[in-house]
Amino acid sequence: MNRIDNKFTQLRASGKKAFIAFLTAGDPDLAATEKLILAFERAGVDIVEIGVPFSDPLADGPTIQAASYRSLQKGTTLAAILELVKRVRRHSDIPLALMTYYNPVFNFGEEKFALQARAAGVDGIIIPDLPLEEANSWRAVAAREGLAAVFFLAPTTGRERMGAVAKASTGFIYYVSIAGITGARQAVPSEIVAKIRLAKTLTDKPVCVGFGVSTPAQASAMARIADGVIVGSAIVKEINSNAKAKDMPRRVQRFVAGLVRAVKR
Repeated sequence: MNRIDNKFTQLRASGKKAFIAFLTAGDPDLAATEKLILAFERAGVDIVEIGVPFSDPLADGPTIQAASYRSLQKGTTLAAILELVKRVRRHSDIPLALMTYYNPVFNFGEEKFALQARAAGVDGIIIPDLPLEEANSWRAVAAREGLAAVFFLAPTTGRERMGAVAKASTGFIYYVSIAGITGARQAVPSEIVAKIRLAKTLTDKPVCVGFGVSTPAQASAMARIADGVIVGSAIVKEINSNAKAKDMPRRVQRFVAGLVRAVKR
């Protein structure tokens, strides 16, 4: 088992739910990203999703799109992000997953990317624009390197496809709470409760909810029905709001800690 599997085993044994925090690598810069990951760990985050900036992030809303643009303007590359992970591993054993579009992986080379990601200390890969039907080669490569290959369920996913995704996904299953792009919402649709419960009847793998979860109240509500809660846009917005502050990591840590407490309650 890799770190992600171990984390969910520990959480289930203690009756706790996972809090997964997303940030965009290189926003505001890679040095800050390293500090933020360590601050997330101090805040009680269970798993960190590191977003790989991409020029055409079609699954992301304006907040993460803007973060990707800022990061790319700083010259952030996939190779530099893997070096960042190596530096984090000198200080932390927190589970880390890269969230990237397929184009950077394709250009890097699937096998080379998986090998270097694992060597750097990455535990899982999330590729939102790689559908299950086209992921056979990637799944084989990821399995060979011991990387979790996380796939998505959505409100529009039918029962049969749910079963196929649940079978293929490793590490955890990413349930998209809304039909659309990432971004903070004022409310999370209530109909997802039935969908998540259905998904959990089809698999014993962890089902984690993301996209649109932005407040402690929403995070707490999702934690009651899912195995984990993922927050991205709200955290990225908080990072950007405090980007020029000398104590930016501490401020963001305080914000994230509030979300963690909501999930753990």
